[in-house]
Amino acid sequence: MTDPVPLAASEPAGPAQAPAAPVSGERHRLTAFGGLAALSLDAMASVAYGPESIVLVLAAAGSRGLGFTLPVTVAIAVLLAVLVASYRQVIAAFPDGGGAYAVAKAHLGRRASLVAAASLVADYVLNVAVSVTAGVAALTSAFPALYGDRVWLCLGVLAVVTAVNLRGIAESARWFTAPTAVFVASILALVVAGLFRDAPASAEAAAGHAAVLGDDATAVGALLLLKAFASGCSALTGVEAVANAVPSFRAPAARRAQHTEVALGALLGVMLIGLAVLIGRFHLRPVEGVTVLAQLADASLGHGFGFYVVQFATAVLLALAANTSFGGLPVLLRLLARDNHLPHVFALRADRQVHRHGVLFLALVSALLLVGSGGDVNSLVPLFAIGVFIGFTLCQIGMVRHWLIARRPARAALNCLGALLTGVAAVVVTGTKFREGAWGVCLALPLLVLLFEAVHRAYARLADRVELGRIPAAVTRQRSLVLVPVHGITRLTRDALCAALSLGDEVRAITVVPTDPDAEDRRAAEALRRDWELWHPGVPLVELPDPHRRLGHPIAAHVNALAAERAHDRLTVLVPEAEPPHWWLRLLQNQRGAVIAHTLRRRTDAVVCRLRVRL
Repeated sequence: MTDPVPLAASEPAGPAQAPAAPVSGERHRLTAFGGLAALSLDAMASVAYGPESIVLVLAAAGSRGLGFTLPVTVAIAVLLAVLVASYRQVIAAFPDGGGAYAVAKAHLGRRASLVAAASLVADYVLNVAVSVTAGVAALTSAFPALYGDRVWLCLGVLAVVTAVNLRGIAESARWFTAPTAVFVASILALVVAGLFRDAPASAEAAAGHAAVLGDDATAVGALLLLKAFASGCSALTGVEAVANAVPSFRAPAARRAQHTEVALGALLGVMLIGLAVLIGRFHLRPVEGVTVLAQLADASLGHGFGFYVVQFATAVLLALAANTSFGGLPVLLRLLARDNHLPHVFALRADRQVHRHGVLFLALVSALLLVGSGGDVNSLVPLFAIGVFIGFTLCQIGMVRHWLIARRPARAALNCLGALLTGVAAVVVTGTKFREGAWGVCLALPLLVLLFEAVHRAYARLADRVELGRIPAAVTRQRSLVLVPVHGITRLTRDALCAALSLGDEVRAITVVPTDPDAEDRRAAEALRRDWELWHPGVPLVELPDPHRRLGHPIAAHVNALAAERAHDRLTVLVPEAEPPHWWLRLLQNQRGAVIAHTLRRRTDAVVCRLRVRL
C-alpha cells in the first residue's frame, strides 16, 4: 500500500521529471571519499574504545591474559573482513539502501525485517548519545571546570551536528573531512612511530595512576576470550552504515558505496591490528583514569605535541561520530515509511537530498537520551552495540539464503561464518551487559516492532476505506451545499462567497448569534443583519443562536442537523482566513478559523476547507 497523497506529491515520478533529477541533486550526494567522512566516523572513532574494551576484559587474567590481545584483535579483524565482504555484496544486491532491513525483508520475511529495522533504529539513536557524551567526556577530562556544564555541552554538539546535516549529507562530509583525516593520520603515525621503537618514549600519562590488573592466571579460559572478543566487537559498530545509505552516493551509487566500504574496512583493520601490536610491544597495562589510546600515544610519540594532537583529534572525532547515524537512519526511516511501517512524512525529501524529518526525529530522541542520562557516557555504554549485532546477524543469515538461492555455496559459507560469529557476540554482549542496562534495549526492540506493525495496520485500514488499488464506481454529479462562517462584511467575506459559489450548488452564510441580553452583542448582530440586506450578495445569511458564546460547537450542531436531513449529498464548510504578508503578523490574529475548523473535523463528517486569502 502506498499513501496516495504524501508520497506521490512529495516525490513525483514520470518521464517529465527523470532528466532533471540527477543534474539538480547529484552535487548534494556523496563521493566515495566523502562517504568516509560522512558515514564512517562511528567506525573510525571505535578505535578509541575497541582495543580498550579487549584489554579491560583480558586484564582480569593478569599479564597472561593481556598476551591474548593480538589474537583476539586478529579474530575481530577477520570478522571485520567478513562483514565488509558481506556488506559489499549487500550494496550490490540492494542498491536502494536499508542494509540488514532490506536483506531480511527479501529473504527472512517481514517480521524478521522489522526486528532488523528496530535494532538499527535503536543502535543509531544510541550511537548519537554515546558518541556525543564520549567526546564531551574527553573534553571535560582536559578541562575539568567544564564538567558541571556537560549536559549543555552535549546538547550544543548535537545542535551543531544536526544543523550541518540539515544542509545535506554532502555538506556534512565537507565539514567533517578535515577532522577525519587528522584522526586517521594521527593514529597511523602513532602506529608507525611505535613500530620503530624498542621501548616506550614516555610513560608520563600513566604515572601515578593505579593499574587495573588481576592476578596472573595459570590459564586463560575460553569464556574470558569469548567475552573479550564480544567486547572488542564494539569496534565494528558503524560498518553497516554505508550499506544503509547507498542512495546518498553519486552515480554509480553502488560502486562508490562499495569503494567506501572497502576503504573503511581496510583503514579500520590496519588501525586495530596496529594498536594491538603496540599494546603487546610496550607491555601496556590498563590504568584508572587514562585510556589505552592515550598510553599508546604517550609511548609512541612522547608526551609532547603529537600526544596532544592524538587526544584532541580523538575527542573531536568521538563527538562527530554521531554523524554516521544522521547519514544512515533517515534513509532507513524513509524505507520503513515507504513500506508503511512509519508515517509517510519520513519519506519526504527536501532540497539537498535531506530527509529533514528523519534528521529532526533523531536529534530530538538523542537530546532526550542525553538529558535523561545527565551527559554521563558510562550510563549509556551498556546499551550500545546490542542492536547492531542483532542487525549484523540477521543480515548474515539473510545473505546465506541469498547465496543458496543463487547456488553459490562458497559465498554462503562465508556469510554462515559471519552469522555464527556475530550471533555469538550478540548473545555474549547482551548477557554480560543485561543487568547494567541492556535490558532496556531488549525491551525497546519488541516495542518498536509492535509500533511498526500498528502503523502498518493503520495504513492497511486507510487503504481499504479509500479503495486504494481498486477501480472506483462511476463518477456522478452530487448535490452539494457550501456553508461559509462569517462575522462581518469584508473583502475576506466577498472572496469566500465567490469561491463557495464556484464549489457548490447552494451556498449559505452562517453566523453565531449569542442569545444573552448583552447590548453590545445585540447591536453587532443587528448591524450585520442590516448591512447584509444592504449589500445583498445573493447568498442567504443564517443566524445560529447560542447561549454560551461558543464559536465552533453551534456550527457543528447545525452541520450535523443538515446532514441528518439528507437533502444534500455533500456538505462543505469553507472557512475564510487572512494570510498576512509576514509570519509575525499571525500572532495578531484571533485564530477563529482554526478553532472552527478543528471543531468541525472532530464533530462532523463535513468537508472542511480553509480558504487562506493572501493580503
